Amino acid sequence: MPNVPINVRRVLVTIGIIVLVFVVLEFNRRLEELSLLNKKKEAVRAEATQIMQTQVALETAVAYANSTAAVEEWARTDGHYIKDGDLPVVPVEAPGAAPIELSTPIPTPTPMQNWEVWRELFFGE
Repeated sequence: MPNVPINVRRVLVTIGIIVLVFVVLEFNRRLEELSLLNKKKEAVRAEATQIMQTQVALETAVAYANSTAAVEEWARTDGHYIKDGDLPVVPVEAPGAAPIELSTPIPTPTPMQNWEVWRELFFGE
C-alpha cells in the first residue's frame, strides 16, 4: 500500500467545506419554509378579514331586521297592511272588459354540436 501523506490542514478544510454546504442547504430549506408560511399567513389574514366583514354585514342586517322600520316596510309591502289615515287603492277591471291573458313564450331548444353531445355522453350526469 502506498504511503499517502495525510495533510491535516487539507482534511480540515474539506470537512469545513462539506459542513458549510450542509449549513447552506439547511438555510435554503428554512427560507423556503418561511416563504411558504408567509403565504399561508397572508391567505389566513385575508380570509379572516373577509369573515369579519361578513360578520359586520350580518350584524347590521340583524339590527335592521329588529328595528321598527323593517317591520313597517314588511307590513306595507308584503303584509298589505295600511296605517290609520291611508286610503287603500284596489285596482278593478273595467266592467265588460275581457281579462288579459299573459302567455309565456315557449323557449326553443338550441341544437347541440357534436362535441357537446359526446362530452355529455361521457362526462354528463
